[in-house]
Amino acid sequence: MTTQIFMVSTLYGTATLAAALDAGCFAPAERRVLLVSNNAATPETTPAVDGMPGFERLRARFDDVVSWNEAIFPYHPGAWAPRPDDVPMWERYLRLAWSLGDDDVTLAVESIQVNPALGVAQIFTDAPVTVYADGLMSYGPTRNKIDPLVGTRVERLLHLDLVPGLRPLLLTEFGVEPELVPTEAFTRVLAELVKTGAGLPEVESPALLLGQYLSALGILSAEEEEDLHVRMLRSVVGLGHDRVVFKPHPTAPARFARTLEQEAEKLGVGLTVLDTPVLAEVLYQRMRPALVVGCFSTALLTASRLYGLPVARVGTETLLDRLAPYENSNRVPVTIVDALLPEPADAAEGRPGLDTDALAALVRTVGFVMQPKILAELRPAAEEYLRDRLNARTWRYFRKRRLTSLGLPGGIPERLAFLPRSSTARKVVRRARAIRRSIKR
Repeated sequence: MTTQIFMVSTLYGTATLAAALDAGCFAPAERRVLLVSNNAATPETTPAVDGMPGFERLRARFDDVVSWNEAIFPYHPGAWAPRPDDVPMWERYLRLAWSLGDDDVTLAVESIQVNPALGVAQIFTDAPVTVYADGLMSYGPTRNKIDPLVGTRVERLLHLDLVPGLRPLLLTEFGVEPELVPTEAFTRVLAELVKTGAGLPEVESPALLLGQYLSALGILSAEEEEDLHVRMLRSVVGLGHDRVVFKPHPTAPARFARTLEQEAEKLGVGLTVLDTPVLAEVLYQRMRPALVVGCFSTALLTASRLYGLPVARVGTETLLDRLAPYENSNRVPVTIVDALLPEPADAAEGRPGLDTDALAALVRTVGFVMQPKILAELRPAAEEYLRDRLNARTWRYFRKRRLTSLGLPGGIPERLAFLPRSSTARKVVRRARAIRRSIKR
């Protein structure tokens, strides 16, 4: 017998898998198990996927639902990994707990480069792996170097066609081929969820603001994120919208909404704050927003690509400057949104973003600068891009110090480009720093 294990942490990811199953992207199997992982900072106070509105409509695609949090209790899914010597014991334990017996197991996981997905792949040492992507991060490089014992078992990357013509960089170091989940199948699954979220307010054609809780990721402070939401509100009011809906991140603090409510009162506009954790795509179908505004949420691309709604971005330039280190895996999603989507004032004028070829060249270059060892074969293309296309508009995607450290155009003068790769020069710099530290002491 073959048992397929599908690991999910979000309702959006569950919908992606449901669409892939409906479209025949997975071979038939005797049993399909949905493995739910609650990756919230405090899972005890945050509903897991199987407790969210709409989950029951997707549940029928799977034979069983099991909890990863329960399996590894009291450890947190994002912080725990099996010790190498304990892997056989963990596999025996999970086979017993989930009634797997001697079944052949295949895995479908997201974010293979980090736990919990990495830990599950390490436990089932012989299982073929499908990686699925439920957002824009698949277009960027693998954030960490993956053990070849895991990476070579990845057979494909399933992803949504959020940016037509753009090819993902994720897992290309292992020769993994991307495979599209048909857009039609995904929109049909989303249509199943349109009636979910009892008690949702009836607001027609509002300006919809999307919150992301970036302060939890350490990208912005809580005060800066509140200011970002206020900027979104002011931008749509400046365009003449007097009905505004704010969809906060499910785990964001309530004070984010209170700050917006105070600002809306000052501006004299009606603001509705949603307290039901539904997908943004449900709101697109029920409210048909006149404008969707966010920072770099994947939901901005689904609004534009799948539902033809006007969209705008706020704050991406700030985030490009604040993301640290440079290889932060959010950099490519922010880059894509910044390059493709307009700011609110430009959205009203319908100004286009980069075309597919220009965007692909930019993403490949940013990806190489983020992970030069993993994507070493992209160096010639990156050098050509930086020589020919680095200008006032594209400089925001790069850092001079980073380009210098890699010996790339845009860094130090070309005649000194050998220095970052010179072992002698590096030794001199290290010695100078050591002397400076000793003098300070």
